Amino acid sequence: MVAAAASAQRVNDVLTPVVSAEGLVLEEVRVRRSGGRVLVEVLVGQTEDDERELDLDRIADVTRAVSDALDASDPVAGEYTLKVGTRGADSPLVERRHFVRAVGRAVRVRRTDGTVLAGRLTGVEDDAIVVVPVTPGVKGRPPRVGTPVTIVLDEVADARVEVDMSGLGPDDDGGDDAGQES
Repeated sequence: MVAAAASAQRVNDVLTPVVSAEGLVLEEVRVRRSGGRVLVEVLVGQTEDDERELDLDRIADVTRAVSDALDASDPVAGEYTLKVGTRGADSPLVERRHFVRAVGRAVRVRRTDGTVLAGRLTGVEDDAIVVVPVTPGVKGRPPRVGTPVTIVLDEVADARVEVDMSGLGPDDDGGDDAGQES
């Protein structure tokens, strides 16, 4: 396990400037054994002010740069499989930039005092987030929207984007164009 951690640190040291040169952030590096082979997982993300989409083309570009850098520096002994991707939609919001990228999304925030707040992340201000609490409606009633709550980032124990399925399914008018743009 210590060897894997040392390998991950070497890979991290090599790849941080490479990923940064591609306009992205190196989120995490994992080096582990998988099925008798070594797997090098590289997770990348967007900077706080990046307005471009992190699409397959950008992932392909950063994958080529990462592969070239690993080939040139050889921080992992022997053969390995390289996997480059993103943290994923269900990953915890940890850094300020994660919250900035999630503005407008439904979130669930657990504070350090144990209280939980579910609602819409409406903003990030300096070292705090603003969440508008939303309590789901019961028995067909509309959801109840509360007063915005400001939470200092140091008081966030855990936060995640909630999957919002409200826009899926048939329309209330019974139309068959659900999910299609007009």
